[in-house]
Amino acid sequence: MDYFVYILYSLKDKKLYVGCTSDLENRIKKHNDGNVISTKNRRPLVLIHSENFQDKAGAFNRERFLKSLWGGRTKRKVLKEYL
Repeated sequence: MDYFVYILYSLKDKKLYVGCTSDLENRIKKHNDGNVISTKNRRPLVLIHSENFQDKAGAFNRERFLKSLWGGRTKRKVLKEYL
């Protein structure tokens, strides 16, 4: 099964959200429908980056990295490319 690490950009507060899922399309829909507590008040959200992984462990390790202080550099680069 494939897993995805994704970065969402909030058009409301101009901040980023990093997440991990096995069903990317459905998860983004849940975010934009307001069914995810952490992003409910930050809608609308736009997918600006996703990475595909073959295993769950690899995906969750990448998500943990992107949420770390070191991952901030990567997120800023992705945001710069989007804007």
